[in-house]
Amino acid sequence: MLVAVVPAFNEEKTIGSVVRSLFSQVDKVIVVDDFSGDDTLKMAVEAGASVLHHEINCGQGAALQTGHELAVQLGADYVVDFDADEQFDVEDIKPAVLAMQKAGADFLFGSRFLGEKLPMPLSKRYIMLPLARMVNRLFAGIKLTDGHNGFRILGRQALEKIIITQDRMAHNTEIPAQIKKYNLKYLEFPIKVVYREYGQGILGGLKVLGDLIMGKFVK
Repeated sequence: MLVAVVPAFNEEKTIGSVVRSLFSQVDKVIVVDDFSGDDTLKMAVEAGASVLHHEINCGQGAALQTGHELAVQLGADYVVDFDADEQFDVEDIKPAVLAMQKAGADFLFGSRFLGEKLPMPLSKRYIMLPLARMVNRLFAGIKLTDGHNGFRILGRQALEKIIITQDRMAHNTEIPAQIKKYNLKYLEFPIKVVYREYGQGILGGLKVLGDLIMGKFVK
């Protein structure tokens, strides 16, 4: 069974269309509403998703972990993490799963830098992404062509091994670190991304770095 997990915070404008499009590719869609202040939860339910609701805003990492836990309980064989803002293309999902199966991989990272080059904000291309790659090498010990990218697919073994403890955006580096720790087989796969906003920005990137440092030295 292939399950999509969609963390969502104040995404009422896009969550419905994202859920409906996902149903053309996956067996089940789980939306984790991270205490949105709009109609995200309502729109996700109306679109047919299974919706979990956080009573406080916990962060994207925590929302993903909540969704992964439910997916394991439901018996998912594969889980695709998918953003709620229409940046990703659902047509990338099935080819990515097939690539995993062919390679016998436990985990797949979507990459914006394999295959066709896509338009990207200059600050992201020349500042945020080099910083993200450096952080991944420093804290995770894995060299990836992309930095922090929300398109991922976890096989059953990865789902059972990887536990996200970084509640906010630092989970993007915590996950590769656990892949190395548990010696999980991974691959990268080219995906399409459409930029609608600039994302977390430089200050957000520095916050991620601070969270990682605290997580490494404060137990």
